[in-house]
Amino acid sequence: MEGGYLAVARLKKPHGLKGDAVIWALTDDPHEVLVAGRALTPIDDGGQPLGPALVIERSRPYHRQWLLKFAGIDDRSTLEDWQQRLFGLPASELRPPGDQELYVHEVPGTDVVVAGRVVGQATGLVDLPGGGRLLEVDVAGRTVFVPFRRPIVADIDRAARRITIDPPAGLLDV
Repeated sequence: MEGGYLAVARLKKPHGLKGDAVIWALTDDPHEVLVAGRALTPIDDGGQPLGPALVIERSRPYHRQWLLKFAGIDDRSTLEDWQQRLFGLPASELRPPGDQELYVHEVPGTDVVVAGRVVGQATGLVDLPGGGRLLEVDVAGRTVFVPFRRPIVADIDRAARRITIDPPAGLLDV
């Protein structure tokens, strides 16, 4: 974690006229992280701060996303300039990853293993509009996308930097 902050939310778009924002939660614990009173810092892709922290005035789940209102932002014009902006927190304020979990920034460079054999390197995760994710894997110079969910992702070993997958026949041949 180079920048010191971990991304926990991405601003999707303004909602209404009074400063509410539709947010994609990038944490498994949005009910604990995206709460009123919490200060989120706008960050770049490397976790570096881009400006002062913004305090969440109110929040609530909204379909598969969240609606947040930041203190002091009372119209949509500021939020329009922030579409796709990441917001982060210091790692010390977040629950550390448990067994079978990785931070998103730890995925690139992780070995991808099938039946005990390294078949490639993970290069990242791709968020899908419906809320799922694909694991992007470099397999012998080709990019392959693997659904990042069980039972295809069979094991994650954070200490060994290894993701073991059990892909359907032909998935890695595409």
